[in-house]
Amino acid sequence: MAKVLIATIYSPDPVLVAATQLGPNRLILLMDDKPDKTQQQNFDLIKNSLGRVVDVKEVRTDVYDIVSVARKCVEIIDLQPKDDEIFVNITAGRKTKALGLLFAAYARSSRVSKIAYNPEEDKSSVVYLPKMSFKFTESQKTVLDVISSSPDNISLAEMSEKCGLSRAMFYRNIDDLRDSGFITTDGGLRLTDAGKIGRL
Repeated sequence: MAKVLIATIYSPDPVLVAATQLGPNRLILLMDDKPDKTQQQNFDLIKNSLGRVVDVKEVRTDVYDIVSVARKCVEIIDLQPKDDEIFVNITAGRKTKALGLLFAAYARSSRVSKIAYNPEEDKSSVVYLPKMSFKFTESQKTVLDVISSSPDNISLAEMSEKCGLSRAMFYRNIDDLRDSGFITTDGGLRLTDAGKIGRL
C-alpha cells in the first residue's frame, strides 16, 4: 500500500510541508495548463528535491473551470490502485483549482483518507477539512443522468418517461435536486456546476 498526496501548487512551501509531514510514496501536483515561470520553477524545485525519494508527477488542468478541474482530479483518484491511501492538500495555488480538488475529494470521499489545508499564519500546522460526499438516491442519479443527456427541448413528461419514474416521483426528485442546488429549472432543466461535479 502506497501513500499518495495530490496537491495544488504555486509556491513550494505548502507542498514541502505536506510531503514532509505525510511522507508520501507518490506526489501528484496540479499545474496550470500553461504554467507561468514561477509555478514551473517551483515544480522543478520540488521535483529536484523530493524526486530523489518520491515519485513526483505533474498533471495540468484548466485554471478557472472548477468542473473541469474536479473532473480531472476524479480521474487522478480513480487511476490510483485501490489499496493506496490518498491524501489531498488544497493549500497552494489558485483558489479555483483548490476548490476543484476539494470537490473531487467529495465526489470520491470513500477513496480519500484526509483533506488538509496549511494556514498561511502557521505553515507548520494542519487543518483537516471534513470529508463530505454527494449522496444521491438511485432515482436522483437517474434524473441527473437523463437531464445531462437530454436535448433542451424535451418535455418534462418525456423526461419522466425516460427516467422510468412516476410523474410524482420524478417531480419530487426535481424539487429535491433543485432545492439542493444540483439542477436549475430556469429556462428548462439543466445541471448546475454542483450537479455536474456530483455526477462524477
